[in-house]
Amino acid sequence: MCGIFAVHGIDDPKAERPHFIACSKRIRHRGPDWSGCHVGKASVLVHERLAIVGVDSGAQPLVNDDGTLILCVNGEIYNHVALRNKLDAYKFKTHSDCEVILPLYKQYGKELCGMLDGMFSFILLDETVTPSRVIAARDPIGITTLYQGWSSKRPGAVFFASELKAIVDECDKIISFPPGHVYDSLDGSTTRYFKPTWWHGDDEGPTATIPTAPADLTAIREALEDAVRKRLMSEVPYGVLLSGGLDSSLIASIAARETEKFAQAQAEQHRRKLQEQTSGPPTPSGVVDEASTMVSWPQLHSFSIGLENSPDLLAARKAAHFLGTVHHEYTFTVQEGLDAIPEVIHHLETYDVTTVRASTPMYLLSRKIKAMGVKMVLSGEGSDEILGGYLYFHAAPDPKSFHQECVRRVKNLHTADCLRANKSTMAWGLEARVPFLDKNFLEVAMNIDPKEKMFSKGDAQEFDQDGCPKMEKYILRKAFDCSPGGKAYLPKSILWRQKEQFSDGVGYSWIDGIKDFAASVISDEALATASERWPDSTPDTKEAYYIRQVFDGLYPSEAAASTAVRWIPRGDWGCAADPSGRSVSIHNSAYGVDE
Repeated sequence: MCGIFAVHGIDDPKAERPHFIACSKRIRHRGPDWSGCHVGKASVLVHERLAIVGVDSGAQPLVNDDGTLILCVNGEIYNHVALRNKLDAYKFKTHSDCEVILPLYKQYGKELCGMLDGMFSFILLDETVTPSRVIAARDPIGITTLYQGWSSKRPGAVFFASELKAIVDECDKIISFPPGHVYDSLDGSTTRYFKPTWWHGDDEGPTATIPTAPADLTAIREALEDAVRKRLMSEVPYGVLLSGGLDSSLIASIAARETEKFAQAQAEQHRRKLQEQTSGPPTPSGVVDEASTMVSWPQLHSFSIGLENSPDLLAARKAAHFLGTVHHEYTFTVQEGLDAIPEVIHHLETYDVTTVRASTPMYLLSRKIKAMGVKMVLSGEGSDEILGGYLYFHAAPDPKSFHQECVRRVKNLHTADCLRANKSTMAWGLEARVPFLDKNFLEVAMNIDPKEKMFSKGDAQEFDQDGCPKMEKYILRKAFDCSPGGKAYLPKSILWRQKEQFSDGVGYSWIDGIKDFAASVISDEALATASERWPDSTPDTKEAYYIRQVFDGLYPSEAAASTAVRWIPRGDWGCAADPSGRSVSIHNSAYGVDE
């Protein structure tokens, strides 16, 4: 990923170039490898690059042969090779996966967005028309971040940036650009291009579509494997975030298998090349020759973080040992986490309690990972929304409600988990890729009859014919409860481990520590009058008050605050306002602990 900044519709872009480069500098942490700037007739586009694919030749902004189309992209286009093969008439200048957007635009216009398979936000400037045209788009789910803003002091101008901080001082109206949409400056329209079959499932009216297809475990497994495989597209060192929970462990398991396949293929290719050079006889199968010991083949690295002896650290250790990854384990203290919260909020640009809780350990871990020279990691976000894996889903009154809540959560991922994964990692120039949010996997998993996703806990726990508990994300667990090639994907204790939200799994005292700290710095009187200070999204706990206070100190404008969205469980299902997984009554009962 990278950082992009653009402004369109200004009178003297050349004169303002230094100013807008300074605006973009605020997001240079997203692209520490290089910076590029293009000045158009009425526009300035700036790009901060994190080089993952096309490392030597993919500097941006990308420009076509006659200099009339200019492109800035944040993200990765996984199907760029297949798309290139359909565009024989275009002469590519780089090996960048993003360059394919230029000829696609020339041939298909805005329709190109639906052809892309990946995570992306892009700004494309078209100088072939007068006035010049800008196209802006964001990936279907909002894995990448993008903001759009307007200034009453600059009528007719429109701003875009990967992060709020680049435009917050320029604009008095800012929105989080809607995922799956494309903006066109020709008519000022923003239209949705992402229209999957399951999209209307959260509607209350006659347009609601509740799926009835039975769970195809093979299709689920193969779709996720394919999603991981395509996300290993990289020319730089990569790894996996491993919490020891189901989602990250499955991603790590698949990645480990794919990395091993790649290593074997590369070893065989190298062996054959040496054999051709020496004209010797083929090496017998099963015999290790000199060539195979001369090359260091890739081995998957995994990374975990937690308080000392936290649930996640212990589980991640076990998963890593089973998978044979090169495992790196880091611990942090509650005080170190508290010290980091202002920095975390600076990067997150939100005051949502859940996001701040979970982002802090991820932010600390990302710094360690980047220090090792790793630039890309796979992560497990999205599974809980797609499959109803949060513990509060057990309270869904019926399958329709269960499915509607899944759709709503997926639609709002860009305000919570995607925002966390993107900004916590990109704060240190580390890219996170999320296989569960692959378009094809979504199509498979979101069209399953919600009856097959529903679950029970505690005394009401049901079991299948194999003795496996019908717990949260049962169909995903069951899809990978097999041993192709004689090796299981995961140990049973990991595959059937109960859901722990990341902020809980890193150590229960982490959340307790935040609450205790907030109680020591926020008075009862301040909390009682919170609605006077913040009539909208009023903090209802001292923790929420403290986080909002820090946010306001960093981003005091109403325009900034309007872009934040709070993650709140379903109160009408009897769920507690505290989003911690431990606040759900079945959490303890599932471990056999009395409330």
